[in-house]
Amino acid sequence: MLLIPAIDLQDGRCVRLRQGDLADATVFSEDPAAMAIQWADQGARRLHLVDLNGAVAGKPRNRAAIQAIVDATDEDIPIQIGGGIRDLNTVEYYLDNGISYVIIGTAAVKDPGFLSDACSAFPGHIIVGLDARDGKVATDGWSKLTRHDVADLARKFEDYGCESIIYTDIGRDGMLSGVNIEATVHLAQQVRIPVIASGGVASLDDIRALCAVTGQGIDGAILGRSIYEGALNFTEAQELADTLCDPDDEAEAEPSA
Repeated sequence: MLLIPAIDLQDGRCVRLRQGDLADATVFSEDPAAMAIQWADQGARRLHLVDLNGAVAGKPRNRAAIQAIVDATDEDIPIQIGGGIRDLNTVEYYLDNGISYVIIGTAAVKDPGFLSDACSAFPGHIIVGLDARDGKVATDGWSKLTRHDVADLARKFEDYGCESIIYTDIGRDGMLSGVNIEATVHLAQQVRIPVIASGGVASLDDIRALCAVTGQGIDGAILGRSIYEGALNFTEAQELADTLCDPDDEAEAEPSA
């Protein structure tokens, strides 16, 4: 189980929102690159960036902060980014400048042809972000709720060749209310590609619950407010996930008596 610290960028700063509300942001760092280094030092094996301004504007708005993070972190740590990615030129720009995975959310729903083209042009590098409330997909920085069923879109986008799906329960994001295991498992059972859980991971109990369903296709989880406010220690959480999800590897690492 891969645990992925989130670095949400607003006006060049690292913030956390409650339920995607840009007006309800808590600033955690004026230096996102330093925050990226902190998570890497604590054992992060991937980073999740979101350009919040870009999600609303429809085009990248935090390029300087994003590049600073790329330059500051080890090239062995993959970085995935979402927010405001609406065309192939933006996808190519990010992949050419140190980003490993590009997350397409709103544009995947509004312009499926763009997603299909991106998956064909950059195989293995495209992740679809599906944000939903009560099973219905939200777009435009969560400001608009569509009539699309999240499972139906997931199956469709899987056929396009996307690498994985990030599923966010926007009713729980930033609320420290616990991850929606049932909804995440339900989605993962509908597709063959990996699903990454997002929204509401608040404690080690959530990590235990996620590890218990890794066999259902849930390969990772994005952590946000819980690790920023200290409710969850990232290093402890990743070590627990490694132990619970890969017990054979853990046993092999222990010295014999």
